[in-house]
Amino acid sequence: TMSTAVAKWGGDYPHVLAGAQFDRKSLEGLIALASKIKSDMKHFQDSAPLKGKILALMFYEPSTRTSSSFHCAMLRLGGQVLSIKDTKTSSVAKGETLEDTVRTLESYCDGIVLRHPEKGSALRASKVLKCPLFNAGDGAGEHPTQALLDMFTIYSELGTVDGLTITMLGDLKHGRTVHSLANTLSHFKVKLNYVSPDFLKMPDYVKKIVGERKVEQKEYENLDTILKDTDVLYVTRVQKERFTGPNGKAEYEKAQGAYVITPDLMEKLQAKKKMIVMVCHISSQICQLLVYSFLAASAAPSW
Repeated sequence: TMSTAVAKWGGDYPHVLAGAQFDRKSLEGLIALASKIKSDMKHFQDSAPLKGKILALMFYEPSTRTSSSFHCAMLRLGGQVLSIKDTKTSSVAKGETLEDTVRTLESYCDGIVLRHPEKGSALRASKVLKCPLFNAGDGAGEHPTQALLDMFTIYSELGTVDGLTITMLGDLKHGRTVHSLANTLSHFKVKLNYVSPDFLKMPDYVKKIVGERKVEQKEYENLDTILKDTDVLYVTRVQKERFTGPNGKAEYEKAQGAYVITPDLMEKLQAKKKMIVMVCHISSQICQLLVYSFLAASAAPSW
């Protein structure tokens, strides 16, 4: 049932904040449930399990895919959406704190999806809330809902997560999606390769968490020797908006275009025929699973 699948991160801890909060059992439960929902989507949506519920979307940064995915998911589940995308015209512009804003929103809705440019902002907001908070990206910190989709995609395409070699390529320093994904993958028997320029390496705190779970991880500056053994190639964009320091412009121009994946390159480096190439994209199916888990788990039908 749904309540069993989300036991680890519902109840006393009703927020989705970081990849590290999940364990293998909860991840496997979510993958299994998402597969079941996907196979009978019409029946699931026709039951309108979130009728009468309202989800607030609060985005301090631009978003198309993530905001649309949550919006679409809520509507398909029979709920409604309160969308705040232009914080310049909200009380934020008058100096209201993040904590005050989410506390006010909580009185209007049953759950909040938050994207904010400051690392750690989702955790701060969650501390003053009783309703569920979904971290849709906190600066260069985490993007756990994306990581859940990525796990589901890997399982759907390859039938397993165990035994795979996953290579993450690009801006690993600022790429919040890879931070969350590395955390969730580390609960499985995988090998992780990190490919980036020296100044865009995976943060030490992520590597520390992964290392504590005895997962093999190695760093490279190119794909030359490792693509042939890769099962999943996860490509992140170079995030121009994160290069804000004195050398930001020069570093961005240096990194931009450093890693371009083409069919010719994959053939040259002898990529596996069944290797999958992934880019950051979040689906409404995973969003449906998440908002349903937290907003309707108490009345969950048996699936």
